[in-house]
Amino acid sequence: ERRWNRRLMATGVPSEVEETLRRLKEHKGVKGVVIVNQDGIPIRTTLEQAVTVQYAGLITQLCSKARSAVRELDPQNDLTFLRVRSKKHEIMVAPDKDYLLIIIQDPNDV
Repeated sequence: ERRWNRRLMATGVPSEVEETLRRLKEHKGVKGVVIVNQDGIPIRTTLEQAVTVQYAGLITQLCSKARSAVRELDPQNDLTFLRVRSKKHEIMVAPDKDYLLIIIQDPNDV
């Protein structure tokens, strides 16, 4: 996990991002935080590489579909937040123009 994070940190994003990731990860119930670029490539993560790649790929696709559905219903509208809850996890996604912020938490540990 540390080697993966070091490689991601080499991209030169300001330390404010690292501090924000750390604070998010410290919230009760948060299992991981992933930042994905517009191509679905993870650029920051607190998870292991395999889990990061899986969440990045699947959530990027889901967010794209959700955004398309919102725009189809109203072309003047856009997706601002996506929340998916299952028995084991709650996935919260904050899409931005260039990035997706993905937070995975245990809804039973909040």
